[in-house]
Amino acid sequence: MSASLDAATVQSREVGANVAESDSPRGLGELCVLMKLGEIVLKGSNRQLFERRLHNNIRAAARGLSQIKLSQRKGVIVIRMPGAGDLEVAELAERMTAIMGVVWVHLVRRLPKDVDVVTDVAVRSMAEREGTFAVRARRRDKRFPMTSSELAGYVGAKVQETHGLPVKLKHPDNTVFIEVDKDEVFVFTDGTPGPGGLPVGMSGRGLVLMSGGIDSPVAAHRMMRRGLKVDFLHFSGMPFTGPESVYKAYSLVRQLDRFQTGSRLFVVPFGKAQQQLKSSGAERLQIIAQRRLMLKTAEALAERLAAETLVTGDALGQVSSQTLTNITALDDAVDVPILRPLVGMDKTEIMTEARRIGTLAISELPDEDCCTMLTPRQVETAAKIPDLRQIERRLDVADLAEHLAGAAQVHKPSFYGAAAPAA
Repeated sequence: MSASLDAATVQSREVGANVAESDSPRGLGELCVLMKLGEIVLKGSNRQLFERRLHNNIRAAARGLSQIKLSQRKGVIVIRMPGAGDLEVAELAERMTAIMGVVWVHLVRRLPKDVDVVTDVAVRSMAEREGTFAVRARRRDKRFPMTSSELAGYVGAKVQETHGLPVKLKHPDNTVFIEVDKDEVFVFTDGTPGPGGLPVGMSGRGLVLMSGGIDSPVAAHRMMRRGLKVDFLHFSGMPFTGPESVYKAYSLVRQLDRFQTGSRLFVVPFGKAQQQLKSSGAERLQIIAQRRLMLKTAEALAERLAAETLVTGDALGQVSSQTLTNITALDDAVDVPILRPLVGMDKTEIMTEARRIGTLAISELPDEDCCTMLTPRQVETAAKIPDLRQIERRLDVADLAEHLAGAAQVHKPSFYGAAAPAA
């Protein structure tokens, strides 16, 4: 199943959906979404807290669609949409592929615990397919009269008899999955990997410094995957630049919103503050002094938002401001912890991940970044903290940071539209 599910996908690939239900006396069963969990199942006595958060996130991502019915089993979540058409269920499945904490998403047929019905749907699911095949059966309900291997062998024989496809148990071209649960059986052929990790919101709140470049969106995604609910802070060069960087940041946050819903983007006009730093004689320290002021502003805003940490896209040694000495000088600027999930990655790795999550093309759009304004010819690679503090005393930076935080404008980019608020 591809990341984008259309009518052709649903009709031709998903478990016999290419045959009208009226063509079979037993029908094809209800199309629903089966989600398999990863790290959450290892959480022991705290697992219910993680599952409850995950359920809330699922419902938030499903806003605007038909009403869903969600049921939890060990390591598995089943979502039904009674009365909904196959295309709407397919859209739901596509949304679920972005839910943190989920490792696999399948469109499945929900069937009664009748071997003949299960076999019929499994055989239909292999119509018009080519190459080798295998049947994988699993009994979560051990009361089912056939063992997993007996069920797989029986269904496999019927598929081979009907379609003449060769069996290959290792690395087949096609696989039919049969999962026997307490009250029903699920049959499916394809699936889409989920992001894994922890449900967003389980690890607290954070504020991401969103530059508009390639790195910070990837950093945000990585922290969401570890359960952090994030807001975003963008510094524009206005009034000395146009709004292009704001549009770009908005687009990036909208793309990332599919992984958490309810995202907020705070925009601070930073041009005049940059000019003040230059007038204070920052010279080679201009970039580091700017970044310290950004962090102080972010800390002031984080306190208002009850965020517990800041997140940046810094990678050690990637640019002159990201030497170990300069990173230490930046950490000195604030008391709140700064998370740098990309610190050990190189640019190629970061770009590969940005492409995978859908932010690379947006990040590569041209804009006038506030950090390029008033940049000195040479940037200090070993900034001394006392020198930076002296510059900040001249400008009364603490009050300036509070003023900038208070001037932030808030936007709410939503990937699914206004119908999907935060969980």
